[in-house]
Amino acid sequence: MRLKNKVAIITGGASGIGQATARLFAENGARVVVADIDEARGQETVSLIRNDGGEAVFVPADVSQEDHARNITEEALQRFGRVDILVNDAAVFVLKGFSASAEEWRHSFAVNVMGMVFCTKYASAEMKKNGGAIVNLGSISSWIAEPDCFTYSATKGAILQITRNMAMDLASHGIRVNCVCPGTILTPASIGHMEKIGLTLEQFKAEEGARTLLKRLGDPREIASAILFLASDEASYITGTSLMVDGGYTAV
Repeated sequence: MRLKNKVAIITGGASGIGQATARLFAENGARVVVADIDEARGQETVSLIRNDGGEAVFVPADVSQEDHARNITEEALQRFGRVDILVNDAAVFVLKGFSASAEEWRHSFAVNVMGMVFCTKYASAEMKKNGGAIVNLGSISSWIAEPDCFTYSATKGAILQITRNMAMDLASHGIRVNCVCPGTILTPASIGHMEKIGLTLEQFKAEEGARTLLKRLGDPREIASAILFLASDEASYITGTSLMVDGGYTAV
């Protein structure tokens, strides 16, 4: 039970990496607050956790709205009395270059960057009482260039730098802040992108997997395991860093 007696907020917890993380955290003893804009899938995540004997609650939230971000922490306190861990996973995937509209730029930064900052602002205020751990979700797109993708890459690059700044600003309060950078993971978001570009699942796996050293796509639970490590006391001397979990994609 690596997170026994801990309370964890996970944004974007309704599906994909967020859902896998919520379930893994609960398996490891955490009481989990699942925050997401998708209420149906969010409640499904909570049901899966409860069916496995864990504790969880769903909070509907659009993290780009500061009052929603504040409410996530308030609900965590009302239900569980404290906040120990925050996983900033909520994101939108606007994969465009010059074709992106001004509204698409605003929406990308509002959710992916400002939402992360808003959620951290309120959760960290509670963590200052007892210390804590924050894990932000970056991407291989935080590090490498990809064609027609700089709306998304810009937000993920910002997350990488903001993680370092947050780690500096919160260290004196006993709060660690790190970033996990996944490669291509088989999630509803990546499947949606696959369908948009007209590939079958087999084609998508073959093309994306070939770009990694391990020659396959990642599974959401593999990313969740990395997040669990950074959120746990096993990573007590790690802050301000990023962990690549990409099957060797960026090593090539």
